[in-house]
Amino acid sequence: MVFVIFVCMRAVNLKIPDTVDLDDKDIAMIVASTLYEKGKLSLKQAAELAGLSKTTFAELLGKYGVSIFNYPPSDLSRDVNNA
Repeated sequence: MVFVIFVCMRAVNLKIPDTVDLDDKDIAMIVASTLYEKGKLSLKQAAELAGLSKTTFAELLGKYGVSIFNYPPSDLSRDVNNA
């Protein structure tokens, strides 16, 4: 049995002024962490976008102000009530 998985990705070309003191890795991490925080990417997908392992990406999220626990407030309230 053979499984074929097609992953569609699109490339985005950004023009960032030279005055912005960020390297390509920082920009990738900012984009990936923001998309993870908004629930648009899973932890694995965001880590791949940033070019990192899941563990390294998860460890760096705090540096970018993003919690690894990506729960909407409604889920958190429900979890507390069920505890």
